[in-house]
Formats: sequence, C-alpha cells, structure tokens
Amino acid sequence: MASAVLNLSRVIRKTAFSPRYTANIAYLLKKNEFHNSSSKYASSEICMPSLSPTMSEGTIVKWYKKEGDVINAGDVLCDVQTDKAVVSFDTEDDGILAKILKPENTTDIKVGALIAIMVEEGDDWQNVEVPAETEAAPSSPAPPTQDKPTPDTPIQPLAGATKIGHDELHGAGIGPSVRKLLEEYGVHVKDVQGAGPQGRITKGDVLKVIKAKNLQRQAPPSGDAPQSPPPSGAPAQPTMIDTSAAGGYVPTLVPEFDGEEYIDIPNTGMRSTIAKRLTLSKTTIPHSYATMDCNVGPVTALRKQLIKDSIKVSVNDFIIKSAALALQRVPQVNSVWQNDEPASMLNVDICVAVATDNGLITPIVQNTPQLAVDEISSTVKDLAERARANKLQLHEFQGGTFTISNLGMFGIGEFSAVINPPQTAILAVGSSRLAIGQNGKPESRMAVTLSYDARVIDDSEASLFLEVFRDIIENPSLLVSGRPASKRQDIL
Repeated sequence: MASAVLNLSRVIRKTAFSPRYTANIAYLLKKNEFHNSSSKYASSEICMPSLSPTMSEGTIVKWYKKEGDVINAGDVLCDVQTDKAVVSFDTEDDGILAKILKPENTTDIKVGALIAIMVEEGDDWQNVEVPAETEAAPSSPAPPTQDKPTPDTPIQPLAGATKIGHDELHGAGIGPSVRKLLEEYGVHVKDVQGAGPQGRITKGDVLKVIKAKNLQRQAPPSGDAPQSPPPSGAPAQPTMIDTSAAGGYVPTLVPEFDGEEYIDIPNTGMRSTIAKRLTLSKTTIPHSYATMDCNVGPVTALRKQLIKDSIKVSVNDFIIKSAALALQRVPQVNSVWQNDEPASMLNVDICVAVATDNGLITPIVQNTPQLAVDEISSTVKDLAERARANKLQLHEFQGGTFTISNLGMFGIGEFSAVINPPQTAILAVGSSRLAIGQNGKPESRMAVTLSYDARVIDDSEASLFLEVFRDIIENPSLLVSGRPASKRQDIL
C-alpha cells in the first residue's frame, strides 16, 4: 500500500512539472490576465462636461441613474448646476453605470473631473477598478496662520507715556505718526525743537531726540487687565475711555460685533458668474444712457379689450413686441461686440430678464418680430416657469441680440440697467404713473432708459431707437402695421 502511494506521488510530480503541463498553465494564466486586462480597459470614464461657454465648475443636483442601471445613448444621467442654470447631462454611449464617484449635491466639481465610470454590458460592473487619483483627493496645504489682534481689547497707554493734550497737538501741528513716537518713547512736546515749516515738529525731529537721549520704547503696563467681552447674546459696545482727566488722547480699536448672530449665505456659481459679468461689463464697456417718456394709455386700453376677448396678455408683452419692431427699423442697436469689433445681427432675439432663487437669468424669445403679442406672452410665461424650475436648455439662454429688464411691477419708476455682453444695449422699463398730458388731461406715462455701448451706437442712433419705440407703444396699431413708426425715417 505504501509503495502504491509513493508511485502515485512520483507520477503526479512528474506530470505537474512537465514542460507540456507547465505551458498549458502559463497559457491559461495569460488568457485569464488578458481577460482581466480587457475588462479593465473596457470601462469608460464619465467626466464633468462643459455645459456653457463660461462654465469652469459645476454641482451635481440629481442623478437619474443609479449604479448597475443600463444606459442607452441619449439617456439623461444627471442634472448639473452650471454658472447659468441647471442643465441635463446625457450620454452618447451604451453600457452599465458601474460607479458614481460624485454623489448628489457635490459642489465645485471642476470641468473634466471624473464623476462616474461606465462599463460595457456583460462586464462585471460591481468590481470595476476606480482610478487611484479619484479615490483620495490630494490634500491642500493648510493656509498659513496669522496672529489676529484681539478686536475687543483696547490698546492700553504705554507706561510713562506723556499725555499730549489736544491744544498741544493742534498748536504744534503734530501728525499721527509724530504723536505715536512721542507717546511710545515718553518724549514731551516741549523737549523737541521743530525744524519743519513754520517750526512744526516732524518725525525726524522726534527721532533725533530719541537717538540723542538713547531712549527705549516703553512696554505696556502689566497690571491693567483687558476688559472682558460682553456676555453672549448682547451686542458689543465700543470701548469709551475718559480722557478728560488726563487731558490726553488714547487711541482705541473699534471692536467687532462678535455677539451679533448671522447666517452664512453660500455663493452659488450663477451669482459668481453674474458678479464677474457685471464687473466685466462696467469696466470694459463705455456705458451711455438715454431716457424716453411714453404714453402707455392706448396699450392699456387695448390690453383690456383683448382680455374681454379671452386673450390674456400683459403690458410687458407689448413692450417686447415694440422693442423688436424698433430693432428692425434701427438695426444699429441690434448688434453685438465680438472679436474686438461690432457685428450687426440679422435676427432679432430678445432676452427677457427673469429673477430666480439662484440669481438673474435672461431666457431668449427667438425671432421676436415674427411672433404675435399673444405668442410672445405664452413664450415668456413658459420660459419664465422653466427658468425658475432650472429646466432651461443651453440654447434658450445663451446668445440673444438685445435685453429688456422690467422692474415696473416692483414699483420702480425709473432705473438704468447694465449691458449684458456681448450685446451692446439693454432697455430698462419702469412703472407707469399718472401725469398731465399735452391736452391737459391725465394720462398713464412710463419711463424707459436705454443703456448702450458708445463704441458701437451713437447718441443719434440711440435717440432714434427710443423715438421709434415710443411711437409704436403709443400707437398699438403699428404692432401689426408695416408703416414707418418715426418721422425721422430718412435717417434709417
């Protein structure tokens, strides 16, 4: 029995280490390694896309797919908060969503950063390999700490410092730096001979006395304890020091109001972009302004008549239509600044400013002159609703040739707006008011202010645009008529 077992072990060792058997094992290992390698390289990375021309980072608002879901080309993966709006991000590939690396509400994701991994159908999506650089983000170096002065501790007078009265300061013409030296080194005003204009004491005069007498800067007294801060919840009061008895001036620091409660408001990407664009506009575009008064009584009467016919429109819809027709008749205003030169646009696409919780956005009414007033009304309502719900597509708020900002519904009588680059003009619309007309009767009047780029639009062109706009808005029949709307039509 023992000899049989021994002979069997010899056969096994001989077979296991034979060249043919070893080659088969090597082939199988190589095949398995190739399969693993191909599985690893079959995965595709999903990176944060650039969903607007000015987008540098974004926030993932919501994932519509979860890990393990099958993805077809065109499926929406997630909603991304850009610097403009919330935009849906879809994919062009088929596969399985294997790993989500950036969960919902992850902010400040740079464009091009890895947010998810997708594999082909049939692959092991649960054991997908995640790139090492995404597993642990590099730790940013800690900012250097700086010693901050205690704001609510007043500066104590130096030991032995000479108290300088206000009369002495005024009579000798002593400035703040000179006074500081006198008090820090305990030098009296009478001990310094002024060599400045009209015998005034300068800083150099004080330094000479300090050097001659070999004076040292005096340390603050150690016996005086700093004042305790006010109790929590009570507003901090500035420290008042009575200097009447000493007849001198003791400088104090204004304390911070540490006891006041406050709430940090996070700055969204949209508001950051708005701030950058407004700063760019006001610092690079030479703004000029022109204001025109319009009688909106006829438009109000026409609107009431349309409402009786079950056609609901607003005065703002007439304003948009009037501006569109005025831009057609004064094409110089319908322009943009690009490549360091003006460009006159053929289409009239008017942007309408809409206030949202995240900031101001300007959706576009495409081909505005070709739309009827009721079509403009329905278009603006649809764009405004989807703008407030962060459902606008990129082409619905990127571009445009002219912008209208209407604050009349908020009771603002008149204001001037900032140009929305690369556009060259924006119309600010105020509220209507009752005024006495030329016929002596009260009428409803409205002020509109045109902000325009002086590099592109001349003052005469701006005033012509406003005159055409006024003639159209005061004669609503011109909204459907092809007649010229200005007496200065020879200028066009």
